[in-house]
Amino acid sequence: MNIKTILFTLLSVFMLGATVQAQAIALEDYKAKNEGWEVNIDKAYEMSQKTGKPILANFTGSDWCGWCKRLDKSVFHTEEFKKWAADNVILLELDFPRRMQLPAEIRKQNANLQRAFSITGYPTIWVFDLDKDEAGKYAITALGKTGYAKTSIEFTDACDRMIANRKTEQGE
Repeated sequence: MNIKTILFTLLSVFMLGATVQAQAIALEDYKAKNEGWEVNIDKAYEMSQKTGKPILANFTGSDWCGWCKRLDKSVFHTEEFKKWAADNVILLELDFPRRMQLPAEIRKQNANLQRAFSITGYPTIWVFDLDKDEAGKYAITALGKTGYAKTSIEFTDACDRMIANRKTEQGE
């Protein structure tokens, strides 16, 4: 065997291993993994309608995006953020992982929302309201977007400004 054949064989084995590692995850297991975050837009819409809170959608690459992981650790897992979120928004995670395969309905939903919001980088966080017409089609009212923030205070301050604009526009 020459060196090219050996390298090609190693590359083939590596690619096969990477493909095998992308494991499918059941919907219930995926929901359980996202404690505090909804993963279904229909459920987030229902919660938003009941509470009057806007939706905060986190477009993330949870298992490969370094900035997404940093945001998750430095903001989303802090007690300050969790308290703020419970009082102000409905949390929706829209994940685009590489090492696990999401349930088909979640993958399709996330791809559709990625197109609707013109997401080109991660993390991207949108705050928005949803309305549904009689045909069941959603209309999005975007309040604003943000990305990585170093602290929960920095992040929630940016979101508070978006929500304040919503209240101003609604005459509250």
